[in-house]
Amino acid sequence: MDKRTDYAGNITSKYEGQEVTLYGWVQRVRKLGKLIFIDLRDREGIVQIVVNQDSGKELMDIAQSLGNEYVIEVKGKVVKRSSVNPDMKTGEVEVDATEIKILNKSQTPPFEIKDDAEISEQTRLKYRYLDLRRPTLQKAIILRSKILRAVHEYFDENGFINIETPNLGKSSPEGARDYLVPSRIYPGSFYALPQSPQLFKQLLMGAGFDKYYQIARCFRDEDLRGDRQPEFTQIDMEASFQDEQGIQDITEGLLKKVMKDVMGIDLKTPIKRITWDEAMNKYGSDKPDTRYEMYLHDLSPIFKDSDFKVFSGAIADGGVVKGIAVKNGAKQYSRKHIDEKQDYIKRYHAKGLAWVKYEDGEFSGPIARFLTDENKEALKKEFNLEGGELIVMVADKWKVVTDSLDHLRREFAKETGIIPKDVYDFVWVVDWPLFEYDEGFGRWIAAHHPFTMPDDKGIELLETEPHKAHARSYDIVMNGDELGGGSIRIHKRSIQEKMFKALGFTKKRAYEQFGYLMDALDLGYPPEAGLAIGLDRFAMLLAQKDNIRDVLAFPKNASASEPMMHAPAPVADQQLADLGIEVEEKFHDSVAETNARLEKEAQEDADKNSTWYE
Repeated sequence: MDKRTDYAGNITSKYEGQEVTLYGWVQRVRKLGKLIFIDLRDREGIVQIVVNQDSGKELMDIAQSLGNEYVIEVKGKVVKRSSVNPDMKTGEVEVDATEIKILNKSQTPPFEIKDDAEISEQTRLKYRYLDLRRPTLQKAIILRSKILRAVHEYFDENGFINIETPNLGKSSPEGARDYLVPSRIYPGSFYALPQSPQLFKQLLMGAGFDKYYQIARCFRDEDLRGDRQPEFTQIDMEASFQDEQGIQDITEGLLKKVMKDVMGIDLKTPIKRITWDEAMNKYGSDKPDTRYEMYLHDLSPIFKDSDFKVFSGAIADGGVVKGIAVKNGAKQYSRKHIDEKQDYIKRYHAKGLAWVKYEDGEFSGPIARFLTDENKEALKKEFNLEGGELIVMVADKWKVVTDSLDHLRREFAKETGIIPKDVYDFVWVVDWPLFEYDEGFGRWIAAHHPFTMPDDKGIELLETEPHKAHARSYDIVMNGDELGGGSIRIHKRSIQEKMFKALGFTKKRAYEQFGYLMDALDLGYPPEAGLAIGLDRFAMLLAQKDNIRDVLAFPKNASASEPMMHAPAPVADQQLADLGIEVEEKFHDSVAETNARLEKEAQEDADKNSTWYE
């Protein structure tokens, strides 16, 4: 039986005058002569415990002996505090202790358990069980749990069936790299961990389940960023006999419930929709941040005949000139600051950044002398200039220009403070291209996946000009981050075969890889649509975190390793022999060296931070 009255962080004035039993960790002990104050912490927050000399020597001795992170049981009476702390939920009361039991002691932790502790990520992940005691992390993990509860309730209420799909499947190396699992029973053969349950959920529609959902674990061996992990979780859904509007309505209902249950926000629906072309040309991104303006403007008509050859030459070569205006940016940004931004956008292959300032009715800056009176008037009209603006422009291939200005738009918005706080802005991006060109592969690849239905015109283009085809696909975007994406699926074999051919598959290779799907499409397969939302990213955005690792209990670091357990790690020779695998010695050495280096770094950081208690 749970003897706890409530969580420490929930002991408010409603408990005043009551006897309570609490459990938790000692956050801090303050010894003030005849009084000892103990801050008791649990997942809901902190309450102050007070022990005085009238409580008896035994209780005073126990209180005197307490250290940070000791685990204790406290019994006492809730009384009004003499000095209220308005910054604490429990700040109106304290617990006058009558009994304290030490349930476990703690050595001095390698860092203080508080939100603003300055510790490296490596140390945080090595001692993740301590890191997870920090209030903001606990709130983020609890928020993630609340999202899941709302998701399960919503799908259950709307007739969806929760079905698990296999984690051990067949490798399909068309997207990111697979994580492979060797088979002991079939030496030399491998399972692959799923990058998504895509084909399984499509086959479930063919099986007649009509409405499926799953909280699906997915695995991708790809370069990591702040919003990526090698293992992640999707809110996965699929439904038969639905068109784009139908699956979007279902998604909006889900988002509406999550935002209300988790955040207390009434999400207005229907969510606005913009085409992929509009998103790219207006915001420079297929995941546009629509909370603020600062739109991209096409300046090609203004400069196509310009004597400034950087502009007119780029246009003549089939490129474009686009720009954005930063209000009040003329004074805020020096030439040095702008040069730093120019250096950064070189990673998008931009050759340079042109800019002018508009102040007191005049243009100034490096390219001002190239502007004709006609150019100046056109710029004033295009941007509706009022004075004080910085105008930055990029001239190059369309993709280079949009990528560069997307980055600059986001950076200028942050730095000038125009992004509204506590706003969650959703938008659908629709009418996507069916294919995109991959510079790494040097060929056209599926923009979403090879099972996406083209629109009617796109079906006709598959055999002639597939790169011009558009897809019946859609992404849901929130605050400039892709929250999820989906599409109408191909449900006819003839169209699927054309799609594979357009992607460069031979008939033989397509059947070897996806024969089971092709056979299914010939056996009474229904039209269907689906969508997957990234749960981890959704939780990260709602928790207002910058890194996806802050909403995962035990994440990997930026090097895809886990410092606490030292994974990945070599395994015993016998295990390898059982699998028929031989590992070159140099790889053993590299793993050992990396683990040793990371361990040393974490220990040095812990030693440096362990002096906080002294």
